[in-house]
Amino acid sequence: MLTTVAPPEQRLLLHNISWETYERLLAESVDNCGTRFTYDEGNLEIMVVSIGHETPNRTLAAIAEITAYETERDFVRAGSTTFKRKDLAKGFEPDSSFYFHNADVIRGKDEIDLAADPPPELIIEVDITSSSLDRFPIYAAIGVHEIWRYDGERVRFHTLDGNNWRLIDGSLVLPPMTAAQATIFLERDRHEKASEWLRALKEWIQAQS
Repeated sequence: MLTTVAPPEQRLLLHNISWETYERLLAESVDNCGTRFTYDEGNLEIMVVSIGHETPNRTLAAIAEITAYETERDFVRAGSTTFKRKDLAKGFEPDSSFYFHNADVIRGKDEIDLAADPPPELIIEVDITSSSLDRFPIYAAIGVHEIWRYDGERVRFHTLDGNNWRLIDGSLVLPPMTAAQATIFLERDRHEKASEWLRALKEWIQAQS
């Protein structure tokens, strides 16, 4: 019997969608945590994710959190919060997101309004099947500082340099983590017991100080 394996992400791209329709769809899907919306000047991508997408996302988020703990960095988890700017006609929902320098500004908030609040400093993006909508210009316009992106094979770190994204080996937001080590620990998580994986990650971080 032939078994069909669902892709990690399923995507639908719509055009000529008004901002009002975008916000209505967001409101209607507020309880659907497996759906991500990305909006860019009338173009709307709707992505439904599976465990093949969520597992590397959660692992990378854990790597970020443990790096912060071990280096005594304060942070706030913002998860897949909807970040949007009506004046720019742009909005997105990352797989995971974090605040570090601005943790005190965001801590305790129930909603984030980018008209007054800062954008996330780090976002995690898992993009295994290739997005039909280029999100990097959206992240740049919003003012995200750094992206950790996993394409199904390796993790790459990108930092915002002016209006453009530049590849970097080591995180500027969350040193000493590097893209190479994030890739290694992401792969190890697929095969190792959680306790062994956590111990190894902590030991690597501590060895860098």
